[in-house]
Amino acid sequence: MRELIEAAKAVLFDFDGPVCHLFQARPSSDIAKRLRQLAAADTGSGRLPQTGDPLEILRAAFDQPDLVERGVARDIERALTEEEVEAAPHAFPTAYADALVRTLAATGRQLAVTTNNSQQAVERYLETRRTEELFAGRIHGRDAEGGSLRLKPDPDCLLRALKSTGTPAQEALMIGDAPRDLEAARAAGVAFLGYARDERKEEQLREAGAEHVTDSLRGILVIVDPRAHV
Repeated sequence: MRELIEAAKAVLFDFDGPVCHLFQARPSSDIAKRLRQLAAADTGSGRLPQTGDPLEILRAAFDQPDLVERGVARDIERALTEEEVEAAPHAFPTAYADALVRTLAATGRQLAVTTNNSQQAVERYLETRRTEELFAGRIHGRDAEGGSLRLKPDPDCLLRALKSTGTPAQEALMIGDAPRDLEAARAAGVAFLGYARDERKEEQLREAGAEHVTDSLRGILVIVDPRAHV
C-alpha cells in the first residue's frame, strides 16, 4: 500500500464511501422506492428492479429501454440528483477523510472525485466541509446528457479525471469501496486501493480481485504525513 500512495501524483476518490456516507438522514431504500413510484406513475409499469440501491434503479432505467421510456429515465435521474443534493449537507464524513484530502493537497497531489453520484451533490457536500477548492474543476460525476448514462464500471469518469488533473494513468491512484470502482480503475489503467468500512465490503473487494484494501483512511494519512497527529 505504501508504494501505491507514495507513487501517486493524483488521487481519485469515489464519493459515497471513501469521502462520506451520503444518505444519513433518509435511507437509500426510501429513495429507491420513490424512483420506482415515479416510473410507475409515468408508465403504469412496476418493472424496475426491487432493490434498495437508487443507482441500480437508475442504471436499469437507462440500460434497459424496454422497462421505461427515455424521457422517464431522465426524470428518474433528475429526481435522484435532487435527493442527493438534499442529502449532501447532512452526509456523515468518513473518518479521516477531511484530514487526508487536505494533507494530500498540501503535499502536491492533484485531487479528483470520480463517482456515480451527481456532480452537484459532491459540490454541495464539499462546500459544507470547506474543501471544495481542493477539487475545483475536478469533480466528475455521472453525466446523463445526450440520453446516455456511463456509470462505473465504465471508466468514463476516471478518464475525465486523468484529463482534468493532467496525470498519466500510471501516476494516478483511485480509492474506492466497491467492485465497480476496481473494474473502472483497471479499465482506465489506474492503480486501485480499496476502502472497506466493514467485513462485507472487504469480502466483496477481495473477491473482485483487489490486492490492497484498508479499513481506515488513517493508515493512508500516516503514510502521506508520518507526523500527522491522529
